[in-house]
Amino acid sequence: MTVLLAGILAYVALQLAVGVIASRTIANETDFFVAGRRLGPGLAAISVFATWFGAETCLGAAGSVSAEGLSILTVEPFGYGLCLIVTGVVFAAPLWRRGIVTLSDFFRTRFGGATEGLSALVLLPSSIFWAAAQIRAFSEILVSSSEGLSLQAALALAACIAIVYTVLGGLLADVWTDCIQASILVLGLLLVLGAVIHALGGPAAAWAALPGDRISFSLPERTGWFDVAEAWAIPIIGSVTAQEVLARSFAARSAPAARTAGIAGGLIYLVVGAIPVTVALLAPSLAPALEHSFGEGDAFLPSVAKEFLPAALYVLFAGALVSAILSTVDSALLVAGSLVARNVVRQGDTTERRKLLLARAGVVLCGLVAWRFAVTAESVLALIERASAFGSAGIVVAVSMGLATRRGGAASAIAAMVAGTGVWMVGERFPDLMRYPFLTSVAAAFVAFWSMALRFRKR
Repeated sequence: MTVLLAGILAYVALQLAVGVIASRTIANETDFFVAGRRLGPGLAAISVFATWFGAETCLGAAGSVSAEGLSILTVEPFGYGLCLIVTGVVFAAPLWRRGIVTLSDFFRTRFGGATEGLSALVLLPSSIFWAAAQIRAFSEILVSSSEGLSLQAALALAACIAIVYTVLGGLLADVWTDCIQASILVLGLLLVLGAVIHALGGPAAAWAALPGDRISFSLPERTGWFDVAEAWAIPIIGSVTAQEVLARSFAARSAPAARTAGIAGGLIYLVVGAIPVTVALLAPSLAPALEHSFGEGDAFLPSVAKEFLPAALYVLFAGALVSAILSTVDSALLVAGSLVARNVVRQGDTTERRKLLLARAGVVLCGLVAWRFAVTAESVLALIERASAFGSAGIVVAVSMGLATRRGGAASAIAAMVAGTGVWMVGERFPDLMRYPFLTSVAAAFVAFWSMALRFRKR
């Protein structure tokens, strides 16, 4: 066993221990899924940030900027940070006041039971594919840090860790460990940034080394403002009703705390997200002095860390990536499990003990399905593309209209979800037919909602 793998497993063992401790405080389904609704704004904000700041954020943003520079089309991390702020300002408090556990609960209480199952089926695949992507990423880290561990064995180990970690402590354990994970993640990124600045000769030299030719906010050739709007609308509009984030709002102890958590979490995301982007702008200027180039794409940031950090600190950096993965995968599994246990399976009148058992069973089931997708997928990117295929335009429109107006019932919500999801899928399948699939799907969902609202309005 390598030192790196031993360090990762020791870190995971610590997280599991926290889950065991948190499990002792779980008495019912509400404790499991929304931490008993007792989170303060500070703890909830850290959890919002840690949940949203996945490994693909660190690796993907750095890889993209290192290859293409910083441009008006660079939406990660800025678009997703703004998304969290919008969620906090617009959605967090009104949804918290409804006392719901899942977003499908909102559909049931606002539009009627006929919309509950459909909304869960629209939301569920995205969470499962997202969890599968994290399991796949975790397994690849295990393989790269070990000697002789096969990908299949690593996938099984990663899935077991993710499922056990989530089942033990629910959202409360997730929130507690988010504090540890966020601290390690930020420390790991700061170490890499500090090492790069030191290699360049200090802050002044690093500032001078910023490549002005790789920072541009003018429109690229063959790119219009609708292309920019499409790129930014996907993270800002498409993710404002993401259940993984809203679960933290539902878990807050008050409506103001829910609002503050979203806004503060978004601001933290923007600040921390700027670190890998800065590394991506600075590090390439050091490449000519080295005998080899840095990795490309997702491999860029780890290759920079490996080049400039001592072995012990590189282990800490690897732990930071594992932190980002665990913070995301448990949130995705909790969301998927909550949708299955509360909105797909009809529980009826039953005891809290049976509800809690079903909740944990839902997490295990979704974890096994996610593991299966992780095994059969070609790559993490393929899983993320699947997660995005269903889109979220219909959900966003239905939730927004449901909060903003009393107009529109079950027919409106169903029409919005069907139109938004259908148009998005057609646009993704036939890109030549539809240049702006997300904006088109939002427009289609909006028209569908109001068409039904006006048709079935009370006279």
